[in-house]
Amino acid sequence: MKKDIVVVKVGTAVLGKRSITARSRLGRLDPVFIRELARQACILKGMGFHVIIVSSGAIGAGMEAIGLDKRPRDLNRLQACAAIGQGKLMKLYEENFRFHKRHAAQILLTREDFSSVKRISNAKKTIISLLDDYNAVPIINENDTIAAEEIKFGDNDRLSAFVAKTISARLLIMLTNVDGLYEPGSRRLVPVVKKIDKRIERMAQPSCSCLGRGGMISKIQAAKIAVSSGVTAIIANGRARDVLVNIADNKINGTVFLPSKAKRR
Repeated sequence: MKKDIVVVKVGTAVLGKRSITARSRLGRLDPVFIRELARQACILKGMGFHVIIVSSGAIGAGMEAIGLDKRPRDLNRLQACAAIGQGKLMKLYEENFRFHKRHAAQILLTREDFSSVKRISNAKKTIISLLDDYNAVPIINENDTIAAEEIKFGDNDRLSAFVAKTISARLLIMLTNVDGLYEPGSRRLVPVVKKIDKRIERMAQPSCSCLGRGGMISKIQAAKIAVSSGVTAIIANGRARDVLVNIADNKINGTVFLPSKAKRR
Protein backbone atom coordinates (compact mmCIF):
# COMPACT_ATOMS: atom_id res chain seq x y z
CA MET A 1 0.00 0.00 0.00
CA LYS A 2 2.03 2.94 -1.32
CA LYS A 3 -0.70 5.38 -2.35
CA ASP A 4 -2.44 7.77 0.02
CA ILE A 5 -6.02 6.78 0.78
CA VAL A 6 -8.95 9.20 0.71
CA VAL A 7 -12.17 8.10 2.42
CA VAL A 8 -15.24 9.95 1.13
CA LYS A 9 -18.47 9.80 3.11
CA VAL A 10 -21.71 10.79 1.37
CA GLY A 11 -24.97 11.08 3.26
CA THR A 12 -28.62 10.75 2.29
CA ALA A 13 -29.11 14.52 2.16
CA VAL A 14 -26.45 14.79 -0.56
CA LEU A 15 -27.41 11.64 -2.45
CA GLY A 16 -31.09 12.58 -2.75
CA LYS A 17 -32.61 14.45 -5.66
CA ARG A 18 -33.05 18.18 -5.27
CA SER A 19 -36.65 19.37 -5.43
CA ILE A 20 -39.01 21.99 -4.09
CA THR A 21 -40.27 19.86 -1.21
CA ALA A 22 -38.59 17.25 0.95
CA ARG A 23 -41.48 14.85 0.33
CA SER A 24 -41.04 14.82 -3.45
CA ARG A 25 -37.32 14.13 -2.91
CA LEU A 26 -37.96 11.42 -0.36
CA GLY A 27 -35.45 8.62 -0.80
CA ARG A 28 -34.92 9.24 -4.49
CA LEU A 29 -31.29 8.69 -5.36
CA ASP A 30 -29.88 11.33 -7.69
CA PRO A 31 -28.14 9.50 -10.55
CA VAL A 32 -26.61 12.77 -11.77
CA PHE A 33 -24.88 13.31 -8.43
CA ILE A 34 -23.63 9.71 -8.28
CA ARG A 35 -22.31 10.06 -11.83
CA GLU A 36 -20.44 13.22 -10.79
CA LEU A 37 -19.13 11.55 -7.63
CA ALA A 38 -17.77 8.64 -9.67
CA ARG A 39 -16.15 11.04 -12.14
CA GLN A 40 -14.35 12.93 -9.37
CA ALA A 41 -13.31 9.74 -7.60
CA CYS A 42 -11.71 8.52 -10.83
CA ILE A 43 -9.91 11.85 -11.26
CA LEU A 44 -8.47 11.40 -7.76
CA LYS A 45 -7.33 7.92 -8.70
CA GLY A 46 -5.65 9.42 -11.74
CA MET A 47 -3.88 11.87 -9.40
CA GLY A 48 -2.38 8.92 -7.52
CA PHE A 49 -4.86 8.44 -4.67
CA HIS A 50 -6.78 5.37 -3.59
CA VAL A 51 -10.47 6.20 -2.99
CA ILE A 52 -12.96 4.56 -0.65
CA ILE A 53 -16.60 5.70 -0.56
CA VAL A 54 -18.77 5.26 2.53
CA SER A 55 -22.28 5.71 1.21
CA SER A 56 -25.70 6.09 2.79
CA GLY A 57 -28.90 5.81 0.77
CA ALA A 58 -29.98 2.16 0.97
CA ILE A 59 -32.99 2.69 3.24
CA GLY A 60 -34.13 5.74 1.27
CA ALA A 61 -33.81 3.89 -2.03
CA GLY A 62 -35.84 1.02 -0.62
CA MET A 63 -38.51 3.42 0.60
CA GLU A 64 -38.81 4.90 -2.89
CA ALA A 65 -39.07 1.46 -4.49
CA ILE A 66 -41.80 0.38 -2.07
CA GLY A 67 -43.63 3.71 -2.33
CA LEU A 68 -43.34 4.80 1.31
CA ASP A 69 -43.81 8.46 2.25
CA LYS A 70 -42.41 8.14 5.77
CA ARG A 71 -39.43 6.33 7.25
CA PRO A 72 -40.75 3.19 9.02
CA ARG A 73 -40.33 3.03 12.78
CA ASP A 74 -40.55 -0.74 12.95
CA LEU A 75 -37.07 -2.32 12.87
CA ASN A 76 -37.99 -5.19 10.55
CA ARG A 77 -39.49 -2.80 8.01
CA LEU A 78 -36.39 -0.62 8.14
CA GLN A 79 -34.25 -3.68 7.50
CA ALA A 80 -36.51 -4.70 4.63
CA CYS A 81 -36.16 -1.24 3.07
CA ALA A 82 -32.38 -1.50 3.38
CA ALA A 83 -32.38 -4.95 1.76
CA ILE A 84 -34.41 -3.70 -1.21
CA GLY A 85 -32.54 -0.43 -1.58
CA GLN A 86 -28.93 -1.64 -1.23
CA GLY A 87 -28.96 -3.38 -4.61
CA LYS A 88 -30.40 -0.30 -6.30
CA LEU A 89 -27.73 1.88 -4.69
CA MET A 90 -24.92 -0.42 -5.81
CA LYS A 91 -26.32 -0.68 -9.33
CA LEU A 92 -25.93 3.08 -9.74
CA TYR A 93 -22.37 3.02 -8.42
CA GLU A 94 -21.37 0.06 -10.59
CA GLU A 95 -22.84 1.57 -13.76
CA ASN A 96 -21.07 4.88 -13.27
CA PHE A 97 -17.68 3.47 -12.31
CA ARG A 98 -17.85 1.00 -15.19
CA PHE A 99 -18.17 4.00 -17.53
CA HIS A 100 -14.69 5.02 -16.31
CA LYS A 101 -13.46 1.43 -16.63
CA ARG A 102 -13.37 0.88 -12.86
CA HIS A 103 -15.14 -1.60 -10.63
CA ALA A 104 -17.31 -0.66 -7.65
CA ALA A 105 -17.05 -3.23 -4.84
CA GLN A 106 -19.70 -3.57 -2.14
CA ILE A 107 -18.60 -4.02 1.48
CA LEU A 108 -21.14 -4.12 4.33
CA LEU A 109 -19.86 -3.64 7.87
CA THR A 110 -21.33 -3.40 11.37
CA ARG A 111 -20.05 -1.86 14.56
CA GLU A 112 -19.54 -5.39 15.86
CA ASP A 113 -17.03 -6.05 13.06
CA PHE A 114 -14.73 -3.37 14.47
CA SER A 115 -14.72 -5.06 17.89
CA SER A 116 -13.42 -8.31 16.39
CA VAL A 117 -9.72 -8.30 15.56
CA LYS A 118 -10.09 -11.19 13.14
CA ARG A 119 -13.10 -9.82 11.28
CA ILE A 120 -11.79 -6.29 10.85
CA SER A 121 -8.38 -7.66 9.85
CA ASN A 122 -10.06 -9.72 7.12
CA ALA A 123 -12.07 -6.70 5.99
CA LYS A 124 -8.90 -4.58 5.86
CA LYS A 125 -7.10 -7.20 3.76
CA THR A 126 -10.04 -7.31 1.35
CA ILE A 127 -10.10 -3.52 1.00
CA ILE A 128 -6.34 -3.37 0.41
CA SER A 129 -6.60 -6.09 -2.23
CA LEU A 130 -9.40 -4.21 -3.99
CA LEU A 131 -7.31 -1.03 -4.01
CA ASP A 132 -3.90 -2.49 -4.85
CA ASP A 133 -4.65 -5.57 -6.93
CA TYR A 134 -7.78 -4.60 -8.84
CA ASN A 135 -7.75 -0.76 -8.75
CA ALA A 136 -11.38 -0.91 -7.64
CA VAL A 137 -13.40 1.54 -5.55
CA PRO A 138 -14.85 -0.01 -2.36
CA ILE A 139 -18.38 1.22 -1.59
CA ILE A 140 -18.94 0.71 2.14
CA ASN A 141 -22.21 0.90 4.02
CA GLU A 142 -23.56 -0.28 7.34
CA ASN A 143 -25.13 -3.72 7.16
CA ASP A 144 -28.56 -2.38 8.09
CA THR A 145 -30.35 -5.59 7.15
CA ILE A 146 -28.97 -7.51 10.13
CA ALA A 147 -27.58 -4.93 12.57
CA ALA A 148 -30.34 -3.57 14.78
CA GLU A 149 -28.01 -1.35 16.79
CA GLU A 150 -26.65 0.44 13.73
CA ILE A 151 -30.11 1.48 12.53
CA LYS A 152 -31.12 2.75 15.94
CA PHE A 153 -27.91 4.46 17.03
CA GLY A 154 -25.44 4.36 14.17
CA ASP A 155 -24.62 6.68 11.33
CA ASN A 156 -22.17 6.53 8.48
CA ASP A 157 -20.17 9.49 9.76
CA ARG A 158 -18.67 7.41 12.54
CA LEU A 159 -18.46 4.36 10.29
CA SER A 160 -16.38 6.38 7.83
CA ALA A 161 -14.09 7.52 10.64
CA PHE A 162 -13.50 3.95 11.80
CA VAL A 163 -12.79 2.92 8.20
CA ALA A 164 -10.31 5.79 7.80
CA LYS A 165 -8.64 4.84 11.08
CA THR A 166 -8.48 1.12 10.25
CA ILE A 167 -7.12 1.61 6.75
CA SER A 168 -4.64 4.38 7.79
CA ALA A 169 -6.13 6.95 5.41
CA ARG A 170 -4.63 10.37 4.85
CA LEU A 171 -7.97 12.15 4.45
CA LEU A 172 -11.56 11.67 5.58
CA ILE A 173 -13.89 13.88 3.54
CA MET A 174 -17.47 14.08 4.84
CA LEU A 175 -19.75 15.51 2.15
CA THR A 176 -22.93 17.14 3.35
CA ASN A 177 -25.45 19.79 2.23
CA VAL A 178 -23.70 22.72 3.98
CA ASP A 179 -20.26 24.21 3.45
CA GLY A 180 -18.88 23.15 6.84
CA LEU A 181 -19.00 24.17 10.51
CA TYR A 182 -20.28 27.69 11.20
CA GLU A 183 -19.69 30.08 14.07
CA PRO A 184 -22.75 30.20 16.38
CA GLY A 185 -25.31 32.80 15.41
CA SER A 186 -23.63 33.66 12.12
CA ARG A 187 -22.93 32.34 8.65
CA ARG A 188 -19.17 32.62 9.15
CA LEU A 189 -17.45 29.39 8.22
CA VAL A 190 -14.83 27.92 10.55
CA PRO A 191 -12.00 27.11 8.10
CA VAL A 192 -9.62 25.19 10.39
CA VAL A 193 -10.04 23.38 13.71
CA LYS A 194 -6.79 22.50 15.44
CA LYS A 195 -8.42 20.96 18.50
CA ILE A 196 -11.94 19.59 18.99
CA ASP A 197 -12.90 20.93 22.40
CA LYS A 198 -16.19 21.76 24.14
CA ARG A 199 -16.44 25.07 22.28
CA ILE A 200 -16.29 23.30 18.92
CA GLU A 201 -18.76 20.64 20.02
CA ARG A 202 -21.25 23.33 21.10
CA MET A 203 -21.24 24.73 17.57
CA ALA A 204 -22.89 21.56 16.27
CA GLN A 205 -26.56 20.81 16.73
CA PRO A 206 -27.95 17.26 16.56
CA SER A 207 -30.40 16.58 13.78
CA CYS A 208 -32.44 13.76 12.35
CA SER A 209 -34.13 14.12 8.97
CA CYS A 210 -36.86 11.82 7.71
CA LEU A 211 -34.12 9.81 5.97
CA GLY A 212 -30.74 10.45 7.55
CA ARG A 213 -29.67 9.79 11.13
CA GLY A 214 -26.66 12.05 11.41
CA GLY A 215 -26.13 15.78 11.55
CA MET A 216 -23.25 18.10 12.36
CA ILE A 217 -22.75 16.66 15.85
CA SER A 218 -22.09 13.18 14.44
CA LYS A 219 -19.61 14.68 11.96
CA ILE A 220 -17.74 16.37 14.81
CA GLN A 221 -17.64 13.05 16.66
CA ALA A 222 -16.36 11.34 13.51
CA ALA A 223 -13.72 14.03 13.04
CA LYS A 224 -12.58 13.45 16.62
CA ILE A 225 -12.11 9.72 15.91
CA ALA A 226 -10.20 10.52 12.72
CA VAL A 227 -7.81 13.14 14.09
CA SER A 228 -7.02 11.01 17.15
CA SER A 229 -5.69 8.45 14.67
CA GLY A 230 -3.65 10.90 12.61
CA VAL A 231 -6.23 11.32 9.84
CA THR A 232 -7.13 14.82 8.63
CA ALA A 233 -10.93 15.26 8.47
CA ILE A 234 -12.82 17.69 6.25
CA ILE A 235 -16.49 18.68 6.19
CA ALA A 236 -17.49 20.13 2.82
CA ASN A 237 -20.49 20.76 0.60
CA GLY A 238 -21.01 17.72 -1.60
CA ARG A 239 -22.91 19.77 -4.17
CA ALA A 240 -20.06 22.25 -4.69
CA ARG A 241 -18.50 21.96 -8.14
CA ASP A 242 -15.45 19.64 -8.25
CA VAL A 243 -15.34 19.53 -4.45
CA LEU A 244 -13.21 16.37 -4.23
CA VAL A 245 -10.81 17.46 -6.97
CA ASN A 246 -10.35 20.86 -5.32
CA ILE A 247 -9.67 19.30 -1.93
CA ALA A 248 -7.11 16.93 -3.45
CA ASP A 249 -5.53 19.98 -5.08
CA ASN A 250 -5.43 21.82 -1.70
CA LYS A 251 -8.19 24.25 -2.74
CA ILE A 252 -10.41 23.61 0.24
CA ASN A 253 -13.75 25.33 0.83
CA GLY A 254 -14.95 23.71 4.01
CA THR A 255 -13.86 23.00 7.58
CA VAL A 256 -10.58 21.15 8.11
CA PHE A 257 -9.91 19.26 11.34
CA LEU A 258 -6.19 18.78 11.90
CA PRO A 259 -4.62 15.96 13.93
CA SER A 260 -1.75 16.84 16.22
CA LYS A 261 1.63 17.20 14.52
CA ALA A 262 2.86 14.08 16.27
CA LYS A 263 0.07 11.99 14.72
CA ARG A 264 -0.34 13.75 11.37
CA ARG A 265 0.17 11.61 8.29
